[in-house]
Amino acid sequence: MRGLLWVLAVFAAAVGLALFLEGEGYVIVVTPPWRMELSLVLAVLLLLGAFALLYLVARLVSHTLALPAQVRDFRRRLSERGARRSQAAALQARFEGRFSRVEKLAADAWTRGESRALAALVAARAAHRRGDRVRRDQWLERAATADPEWRNATLALEAELLVEERQFDKARSVLQALHAGGLRHLATMQLLMRCEHALGNWAESVRLARVLEKREALSHEVAASIVTAARVAQIERAAGDSEALAKCWRSIPAKERENPRIAAPAARGFLATGDVHAAQRLLEEALARNWESELALVYGECRGGDAIGRVHAAERWLTAHPQDPWLLLALGRLCVQCELWGKAQSYLEASLAVQPLRETHLAYAELLERLSRTEEANRQFRAAAGLGAGSPARSAN
Repeated sequence: MRGLLWVLAVFAAAVGLALFLEGEGYVIVVTPPWRMELSLVLAVLLLLGAFALLYLVARLVSHTLALPAQVRDFRRRLSERGARRSQAAALQARFEGRFSRVEKLAADAWTRGESRALAALVAARAAHRRGDRVRRDQWLERAATADPEWRNATLALEAELLVEERQFDKARSVLQALHAGGLRHLATMQLLMRCEHALGNWAESVRLARVLEKREALSHEVAASIVTAARVAQIERAAGDSEALAKCWRSIPAKERENPRIAAPAARGFLATGDVHAAQRLLEEALARNWESELALVYGECRGGDAIGRVHAAERWLTAHPQDPWLLLALGRLCVQCELWGKAQSYLEASLAVQPLRETHLAYAELLERLSRTEEANRQFRAAAGLGAGSPARSAN
């Protein structure tokens, strides 16, 4: 239908033009003392021709005047295309690990003036991977001055590179300046957490780990590992001072105290300061909430105080966990403290029957030496030498 309409329009225009050309009108142009007489059709054609000529002349003049600007624009577009090609090639070389080529291509993009801040950051990363700190710092400085809008990206990259060099104090300062500007991305928070952890700022490290876990930037397992390491470090820092250790232990949330990797070093810390009562209470409370063989083993390391009471408490636990070799080992050690030689031997032999452990063989050998059974003790020492150190089970038996 559209084609048919175009055909009808062309025919209509042809008919109109034919009717117009058949006219007998004239145009008279008078310029004294001259007089010119033309047919109407010829006059119209001359006017159209003159208009077309003037239009072409005007366009030619306009293009001639605009030619320098067009040449500059063409060169600019050509340079931009070259810069983009250099940037793309630099990124490709970065993933290929060709860092010398990365810096060369990024420098070319910088020279061409296309996304200079981005080019400087790419070059800085390449110089860092090559171990050229001077070049790296120069590129970072260029990136900082090239475009104010790239300030946050420059600071984030600088902090990342400093963390890779283990310059945690400087990286922390950069990240704090970055966060002071309002930027709190997960990636920069992870870097800050690494800095706080490395610098021994355990409370801040725990706080950041919890925030990152809540925002799903860290898995529960990874966050728990970081928190546990920080809590153990806090306990070790307070070791040697009973009051400081007690204050540190109270500052730890109750849920985290149930973790044997935290409770065990805390109990050993109290034992090292001579506060057997605090260690015993800590272990008994933790084991009442959740049974852990590791804590039962530490319970057997308690010395002094009410040793008989600890034996009775451990025997009550034994009714619920009769096949726990570490609890049996702890009972054997407790009975040795109380000089209950027969019971100590029975518990140690029962532990070895459930699972031969190096620690149990050594404890049994020491007991036999006390009983002047040297030959049997030597057999136990040899058996211990053939075994590696065991690890308490983390589940109830």
